[in-house]
Amino acid sequence: DPCDEMKTDLLSLFLISGKKNIEEEFVGTPLAPAHSLWTTDANGSVRLRIEEGCPEEPITVHQMFKASVEKYGNMYALASKKNDKWEKITFLEYYQFCRRAAKGFIKLGLERFHGVAILGFNSAEWFFSAVGAIMAGGIMTGVYATNSPEACQYVVSDSKANIIVVENQKQLDKILQILDRLPHLKAIVQYSGHPREKIANLYSWEEFMELGLDVSEEELDDIIRSQRANQCCVLIYTSGTTGKPKGVMLSHDNITWTANHASRVGDMQPADTKQESLVSYLPLSHIAAQIYDLWTGIQWGELVYFAQPDALKGSLVTTLREVCPTSHMGVPRVWEKMMEKIKQGISECGYVKKKLVTWAMSVSLGKPFLFFLADSLVLQKLRAELGLSCCQKFFSGAAPISSETVQFFLGLNIWLYEAYGMSESTGPHFMSGPKAYKLPSCGKVVPGCRYKMANIDSEGTGEICFWGRNIFMGFLNMEDKTREALDEDGWLHSGDLGKIDEEGFLYITGRIKELIITAGGENVPPVPIEEAVKKELPLISNAMLIGDKRKFLSMLLTLKCCSDTETMEPTEELSTEAAEVCRQLGSQATKVSDIIGGKDKEVYRAIQEGINRVNSAATSNAQRIQKWTILRKDFSVVGGELGPTMKLRRPVVLEMYHKVIDNFYKE
Repeated sequence: DPCDEMKTDLLSLFLISGKKNIEEEFVGTPLAPAHSLWTTDANGSVRLRIEEGCPEEPITVHQMFKASVEKYGNMYALASKKNDKWEKITFLEYYQFCRRAAKGFIKLGLERFHGVAILGFNSAEWFFSAVGAIMAGGIMTGVYATNSPEACQYVVSDSKANIIVVENQKQLDKILQILDRLPHLKAIVQYSGHPREKIANLYSWEEFMELGLDVSEEELDDIIRSQRANQCCVLIYTSGTTGKPKGVMLSHDNITWTANHASRVGDMQPADTKQESLVSYLPLSHIAAQIYDLWTGIQWGELVYFAQPDALKGSLVTTLREVCPTSHMGVPRVWEKMMEKIKQGISECGYVKKKLVTWAMSVSLGKPFLFFLADSLVLQKLRAELGLSCCQKFFSGAAPISSETVQFFLGLNIWLYEAYGMSESTGPHFMSGPKAYKLPSCGKVVPGCRYKMANIDSEGTGEICFWGRNIFMGFLNMEDKTREALDEDGWLHSGDLGKIDEEGFLYITGRIKELIITAGGENVPPVPIEEAVKKELPLISNAMLIGDKRKFLSMLLTLKCCSDTETMEPTEELSTEAAEVCRQLGSQATKVSDIIGGKDKEVYRAIQEGINRVNSAATSNAQRIQKWTILRKDFSVVGGELGPTMKLRRPVVLEMYHKVIDNFYKE
């Protein structure tokens, strides 16, 4: 194919011209002068935590990408579905597209260390904009696609964004509503479909790609050469459960060091050994997907397939079946939904098949021959149902996963590697992997990183503190918050409570902020109690424990319901699983309204009995649930009770249901 020959020629040209540059580039590019480990200025620089355990030469995002193009240039990098066909581009083409985007941003007047905000679902253009923004000397800022116009306005103006890249008309409309409150904005680029009407400084993707043709390679290279590994290149806004979201400033070194090191624990292979493939679908404005899909993808030469925008509404499994990725990351809610799907499938099987599946899922690894039988006869088919038949690595992160979910997947011979960290640690600080796996821990500290425990109590539980090359630069424009997070010595205080065992495995007990301190002074971590209730009662979707500064504990419960496929709002309809549980209890309920307000005696009795079982295992009387109620609606992202990565936003729930809660405690 002459086209391929041309590509090879292009690549060899790139390599020849690049060889001496690369060597020049890697020979200790100087760092920007810095006196402190932290800064709150977009144009600030920080001292890097280079030490014995992590002596690697710091590099910029561009240097990492250039090195990957050298190694993997002709391999496929990104795959997008156009008209029912997967279209793929190579790493060299990917790199060239990022340069084009960078020139477009320069042409549109992107100023050094100003934001390029990206608002929309994962796509190749999202990646081009992200890398292009950094190459052009800006700061890449992801914005959650679920954000309201107000929430968008805060992020875009806080990051002083000169350009906003939006997916489609729906996202564009949000920006148009807040235009007059975005003083730094110079242009908007829309990457999916064509803008409905002509608006000044609004460009389609095609128009944007043409813009950069006026900017010379030299001009771009000068900007790239001026970048330093200890300067900011990415902003991650923490979905503030309380107060304003905080802009986590990440340096080039944070990104390139973490992309290289954290993925080693999970055993991700470089493409010259064996190319990994994955499906990108989780919000890229969140650190987990950004590090996993975008940066690690470049570092190791992975092939990234972009899911359909309705992935979380149900199309994800279809894409996984088509693509058959070698690794997959989900937040706990995604793994739970997969579990519910399989359980529903099992419940619809005939008697014999049901027995076979139950047997297969209970065979232990200790019986190799039986296990081999179970795996090849049954489990392999169930994994194929989920599109995970070629998948060797399974990751869960962003929120604590329940032991029930982990155990269920172990039954399918799927080992979920849990990672634990935060935006402020560029994602994972502790990770599970094939060599670091012990339930219910979230693995061991990432090699090259360190931890310590602060304020340890008599049981060995304390606050987990982090140290390493992955620790953020500071919160943008927020000195007080930065000083709260980093102590005098530069240790990052996670706000999480946990304990470490003698082998170095970490067990999380919960957030300090979530800890319930009852009126009697009893400390109660809510998560274990909530998990126990959900495990006892398979019809419960969400359980939230209440009791801070109160005389006793109470609980809000929601039932498992179907969601509206368009709006993703929870409906009145009980899920198949919940309705099935009701039938087994002798109840005819199919809707939430059939049950609540004490209408359904059977269901209420079953819930009370489940809660009694949880209470009987309580460590003290003060840890028992005295009162509970079922809410009319399940929690959701749309409803506001869950954050963008499906994390429970406790302060929001307390506020939304304060009348219901006050009723528990009326004398």
